[in-house]
Amino acid sequence: MDARTCLVTGAGRGIGAAVARRLSADGHRVALTARSGDELEALAAQLPGPSLAVPTDVTAADAAERVFGEVERAWGPVEVLVLNAGAGTSAPLPRITDADWQRMLELNLTAPFRMLRRAIPAMVDAGWGRVVAVASVAAKRGEPYIAAYTASKHGLLGLVRSAAQELAATGVTVNAVCPGYVDTPMTDGTIASIAATTGRSVEQARAALERRQPTGRLVTVDEVADAVLLCVASAAITGQGINVDGGAVQS
Repeated sequence: MDARTCLVTGAGRGIGAAVARRLSADGHRVALTARSGDELEALAAQLPGPSLAVPTDVTAADAAERVFGEVERAWGPVEVLVLNAGAGTSAPLPRITDADWQRMLELNLTAPFRMLRRAIPAMVDAGWGRVVAVASVAAKRGEPYIAAYTASKHGLLGLVRSAAQELAATGVTVNAVCPGYVDTPMTDGTIASIAATTGRSVEQARAALERRQPTGRLVTVDEVADAVLLCVASAAITGQGINVDGGAVQS
């Protein structure tokens, strides 16, 4: 594949950082955005190819315009957009506040929508583009105690599917990758929360999450990156939610 201009959101750590490393190793220019400027600069320094760190809070109303503007001034239009920024929250339904609900929608659904909306015109004009959203197996099924997160990820997958249909004849593909429990700092936080609320040890809580997947282990960030890179490479994959979950959800 020709060298492309890529933008990865939530690139400071975990899945986003792994995807950025893989894109750079494949010869692409990689712009990185997240709230953590120090982490972005550290990652940018490690990448073998051209990199650009653009710290921002993707939930800000003007974030898409600011980030895309910086990338375009440096390298031209974004050709590969990886929508990885996201977070989760856990609470029984009666204890989910309006603020909790709104935060999940803003970060996991509205921010990706704004980034996607900003990317599409240049991709369509060029007749080539790749958009990959990192969703979750929670986009495919309901789970207790994560209603706000699950609703936002279902919405993200719906956005991907609709955009893919709209853009199918333009040379632009839009897909989602749907991981199960991945070995990341975000999952470490989930494990700590389970331990704190159930009285189990951290090791017991981690083992419980591992057992949720038939493979009996957490997914690695590189395994998620494999699926993202497949979507970038293929012109025939679009409108899909690709499960990377050790076989937990079969579809």
